[in-house]
Amino acid sequence: MLATGTIPPAPLDPAQVALALAPLGQSRCLPRSAYLDDAVLAWEREHLFGGWICVGRSTDIATGGMAAENVGEYGVLLTRDKEGVLRGFENACRHRGHELLPCGSSTTTRAIVCPYHAWSYRLDGSLIGAPGHQDVDLDKAALGLKPVAVQEWHGWVFVDRAGRGGPFTEHVGDLEAIVADYDADQLVTPEVHEYDVAANWKVVVENYQECYHCSMIHPELCRVSPPDSGENIETDGDWVGGWMDLRTGAETMSLDGRSGGTAIKRLDEHERRTVMYVAVLPNLLISLHPDYVMSHLLTPLTPDLTRIRCSWAFPRETAAAEGFDPSYAVDFWDLTNRQDWAACESVQRGMKAPGYEPGPLAPDEDGVHHFVSYLARAYQGSAATTA
Repeated sequence: MLATGTIPPAPLDPAQVALALAPLGQSRCLPRSAYLDDAVLAWEREHLFGGWICVGRSTDIATGGMAAENVGEYGVLLTRDKEGVLRGFENACRHRGHELLPCGSSTTTRAIVCPYHAWSYRLDGSLIGAPGHQDVDLDKAALGLKPVAVQEWHGWVFVDRAGRGGPFTEHVGDLEAIVADYDADQLVTPEVHEYDVAANWKVVVENYQECYHCSMIHPELCRVSPPDSGENIETDGDWVGGWMDLRTGAETMSLDGRSGGTAIKRLDEHERRTVMYVAVLPNLLISLHPDYVMSHLLTPLTPDLTRIRCSWAFPRETAAAEGFDPSYAVDFWDLTNRQDWAACESVQRGMKAPGYEPGPLAPDEDGVHHFVSYLARAYQGSAATTA
């Protein structure tokens, strides 16, 4: 579910938004201003990004440590105590609001100490002390850090910063059964790349949801996976996705189709011969391969700039093996990513043309149709926000 409660319509032309809800073959993408206007991004941050959003991998927060992540105009502080319990808080001191840790950073610590006036907190958010208040009747119990709902799911960390996301099980819905066999919470992440892409975050997701473009810009991908293979699925939960086949003789998505690792143990025959591509809305893209899991974490910075953190995770015993080299997967997707980013940036520039109007979606863009119709319902307001 999206952020619950009374949600106003997005600042978009309702008639143009409705075009995205037409049946595939008649539908259009979202209105031009949905990708260009600051007011639309502000609405999305408040409502689309106001419920459950992914902020990273569980391994980003060490036992006895903390990390801070940006969630729009402010940040969340994540802590993990010595017992391994993960908690989330607003990244703001209860004294004057100073950030307790710069967003994007992490550290191990015995206590949280504000770098402004040294107010200190335990990893459970409770106030330890406030310098200069020794002779003041300070109600420490009332001055703990403000909690934020947090959920670990198969090695990813989600927060509901506004407390309006509803039950997390409803957010992921039927995706739970699809992801479970990959044991993603047991994987390790030896490599992470970060990209700044000059395109709206929705352009990136739309590109991810179709391979209609693959024969034009991804020759390497087409050699190991038929671009017209697979099927998109539409079930319960705030996600869209589908699978594609591996070609006969290909073991995984790599430049030569060979795996430099080992298959994930619990996968069935179908999962060993396909790659599942999932967009967990609004900001996590997961690619489930037979031998590794790749994820893209999207952070919209402006209407035409998106920061993308791409990570590759492998079975622990594979990554620990002598001589293991993740480049077989990393090199393939770094190349494919850059091909995609160039296309997305060109789309963003093209949409700035004053006369641009979205055209009809092709039959092979049913995944895009799932995504834009989901967003169109959200843009229409509270009466149509649940998927």
